[in-house]
Amino acid sequence: MTPTPPAWPIPDPDVHAAVAAALASGSWGQYHGEHVCALEAELAAFHQVPHALTCASGTVAVEAALRALRVGRGDEVVMAAYDYESSFLTLHAICTRDLSPAKPGFTAAPSAKPVLIDVRADNWQLDETKLEAAITPQTKAVICSHLHGGIVNMPAVMEVARKHGVGVVEDAAQAPGATVFGKPAGTWGDVGTLSFGGSKLLTAGRGGALLFNDAATHQRAKTYLHRGLQQWAPLSELQAAALRPQLRKLREATAHRAARVGELLAQLPSALKPLAASLGAAFYKLGFQYDPTAFGLSREAFVKAMRAEGVAFDAGFKGLHVGRSPSRYRAAGDLTNAAAAHERCVTLHHPVLSGATSDVLQVAEAIAKVYRSQV
Repeated sequence: MTPTPPAWPIPDPDVHAAVAAALASGSWGQYHGEHVCALEAELAAFHQVPHALTCASGTVAVEAALRALRVGRGDEVVMAAYDYESSFLTLHAICTRDLSPAKPGFTAAPSAKPVLIDVRADNWQLDETKLEAAITPQTKAVICSHLHGGIVNMPAVMEVARKHGVGVVEDAAQAPGATVFGKPAGTWGDVGTLSFGGSKLLTAGRGGALLFNDAATHQRAKTYLHRGLQQWAPLSELQAAALRPQLRKLREATAHRAARVGELLAQLPSALKPLAASLGAAFYKLGFQYDPTAFGLSREAFVKAMRAEGVAFDAGFKGLHVGRSPSRYRAAGDLTNAAAAHERCVTLHHPVLSGATSDVLQVAEAIAKVYRSQV
């Protein structure tokens, strides 16, 4: 029988006990119970920052981060041309329409505009060497996403951003628990963002969070997320209760996944080049540069073959510049590497990395089996 990819989330008695306790105490149905406040404090302590703020999703977190950095209509935000689509679309959602008292109804108004730069050739992460040339007087912020086990060169990004007075959103939705140049992922930028979506390393089905070093930026995000007394896109008490034991185990889980990644990479053919820069990454959807010529299969055929072997490989993201009108963005320079990522990135879903050495060796053998069949 062909094995199937492991389910996620993995059953955890500590999560079960935390949720059961929240149900028993009645805190799960409260507007202001103990768990959201406690989780925010624990997130801040884990990431060694003074402030953390939870919300309903990672996408909401990115928008709140941009609002906290005062991004508005007509402003430019630089990001990699290979990145998560929702972040790109969030920029178009900022001030896309104004209600004009002089003209009844809604009238079109400029949105914030994405400025796309290329990714690095070696790991398909935002290319910090392209950043400075993309900055104009209209640039208000940069979005940096750590993707598929790769890591953005945040010290170099921050040096350029500080030089030009530009804010930085560090999207660590795929990297909770990662170490980025000696600091926790999400703590280099002016605002860090996390996601607790259903497939994420820390999961509550939905949810997100923001990390801050600066009290004023934290307060602006908090104000944006509130309508009077209530937050309009909150994390629930029950979600927070489920997340707290996961956060306590995150360092151990990250080290476990890193060990499995090391074992897997030692067995792979050169036609699959990992995006991971180091074993300090968090390894959500472990990414590879797939070489169809060397492998002898198109990317689509490779993914289909691996799925048939019970291994959860998928194609990567769609390039943000592909199939879109140039009016939706400004391209700052050539996007050759981003186009390559669009065409050749493949990702391994992370649950198998939480298993034993034998599990990742089965993945390696499945890859070798498909590879041998083509050579």
